[in-house]
Amino acid sequence: MSTKINPEIKDLMKAEHYRPLVSVIVPFEPKTGVKVEVTQHLKFVVDKVEREIKDNYPGEPGTLVIQKLRGIIADLDLSTDKKSIAIFVSPLFQKILYLDIEVSEKIIIDESFEIRDLVYAKRESHNYLVFLLSGSEYKSYTWKNDTFVKVKTSGPHHIAAVVGNPSERVSNFSDPSGLKEATLRKFLYEADKELSDILKMYPLPVFLLGTEKVLGYFKAISANQKAIAGYIHGNYEDATEYELKELLNPYIQDWKKIKTMSLLQQIESAAGAGKLSTGMEDVWRQALQRIGRLLIVEKNFVYTAEQGKAEDIIYKANDPDNKAFYIKDAVDDVIEKVLEYGGDVEFVDEGTLSDYQHIALIQYY
Repeated sequence: MSTKINPEIKDLMKAEHYRPLVSVIVPFEPKTGVKVEVTQHLKFVVDKVEREIKDNYPGEPGTLVIQKLRGIIADLDLSTDKKSIAIFVSPLFQKILYLDIEVSEKIIIDESFEIRDLVYAKRESHNYLVFLLSGSEYKSYTWKNDTFVKVKTSGPHHIAAVVGNPSERVSNFSDPSGLKEATLRKFLYEADKELSDILKMYPLPVFLLGTEKVLGYFKAISANQKAIAGYIHGNYEDATEYELKELLNPYIQDWKKIKTMSLLQQIESAAGAGKLSTGMEDVWRQALQRIGRLLIVEKNFVYTAEQGKAEDIIYKANDPDNKAFYIKDAVDDVIEKVLEYGGDVEFVDEGTLSDYQHIALIQYY
């Protein structure tokens, strides 16, 4: 999608004979599915688009759009490992994007080419971490694609690994209860370091499960409190996957709140690591460097810009109608670049990123 347009061309595109504008967003995983079925479904989608265009846009422009759409489908790269595709077609324009995000199928006719529609089309998934703590061991799981998967790590999963030798225990502690408490604290400290490493691999909300005493100790020493979506008291060492799922269901009802909290925590972590860009001009510059892992932007945030002397420099356009060239919405362009370069995009409610000028880009690190 090119939003850097001359105002006169923009007016022409608004005219009736430059429509229809068609956006098709569909799942596309030929490597994991039967390629014949994938192409057959896409042909079905094109047939659906054709029927609507013939009903509402008879004539040469509609016919041209259908021809372009069929040509794109015929030339699809069936060897790709991407998860979805987005096709944008008008009588003047055509483009296909191969994307790394999962989407729900969406067809838009006679709408503007809003790249953010790709993000709105993403299927919402409840992905999170479960960290099971007891007084003697810990376990960690990811919940993804409706199943628990145990996280394999190299840390001291059992308290026996941090007990120390017998002579050290006797010389340092005359009170066995003092030794036991000190050992527990040391073990929980190691567990927290392990959780930090897990969060680097899986930056997800964390649900912490354990007895009230153990979680109380852990909360007092943990460096990961901002990542914790919920503390659940009880002994769940032997809980089955079904029991864990049922236990967690009430805690994920307000998923939007949990997800926003997780995104803000990721922003803070990236800032601490020197891997965060904020504000439209800085985000634009870094996105062009192909180092954006996750773009987080407020819904309905729009930024009309002027192009600077270099491609990676933009400025806020105060009066775009008086400019020969301008960028209609730099946010859409950044979304496109991040997605094309293998990153991901998340939207949050307006005002959530007020401290970050409404947009933030987390870099790879």
